[in-house]
Amino acid sequence: MSEPMLEPVSEPIISTQDVRLSLAGNAGRVDILRGVTLEVARGETLGLVGPSGSGKSSLLMLLGGLEQASAGRVSVLGHDLSAMDEDQLARLRRDHMGVVFQSFHLIPTMTALENVAIPLELAGKPDAFARARAELEAVGLGKRCDHYPAQMSGGEQQRVALARASAPRPGILLADEPTGALDTQTGEEVLALFNELNGQGLTLIIVTHDLEVAAQAKRRVSFRDGRIVQDETGTAA
Repeated sequence: MSEPMLEPVSEPIISTQDVRLSLAGNAGRVDILRGVTLEVARGETLGLVGPSGSGKSSLLMLLGGLEQASAGRVSVLGHDLSAMDEDQLARLRRDHMGVVFQSFHLIPTMTALENVAIPLELAGKPDAFARARAELEAVGLGKRCDHYPAQMSGGEQQRVALARASAPRPGILLADEPTGALDTQTGEEVLALFNELNGQGLTLIIVTHDLEVAAQAKRRVSFRDGRIVQDETGTAA
């Protein structure tokens, strides 16, 4: 695997205070997050680990403004996400965040190149397609630019999603199992790309079940039953 990621610059960029998330289920309300308090420094790399259903992916959705907490406060770049409407949250993601979903979320009627170029065009970048092509080459898909998602394997689609998220050079990258569909070599290349972006100041939060991937992050936070049970910086809950 690549070398562990760089030391963070100590400047808070994300924080949660006693965050709770409950959703309605067939058997009634289900408590997914049960009081999560966490602070992430600017430039930090954070690995969220824990068994399936422990709440780590749900927290990632809250941090991206894609789900709203039932209680508590989520703050990103000084903004209270609960006080923002959908348009404001979309602009925050567009201007400051990249999000990699476990299910890719590629647009099926667009080529790999078009999928990666879209956020660059929305951000007003004049060289959107040139940058998109360079980003696809960086994840080993330079020869697949004109292919549609249905023509690519799951691993290739995941790499397109990674290229799309990182192309605008966001300040924050949220990634849910970013190497889960990749072979070992490609996974190492993606982690090397993350390390390079982190060296440029990217704040990276990765949800992963792979302890080897989590080991690349400087800090690892473990979840169980909707709570933080271990924080390798020494904080436990």
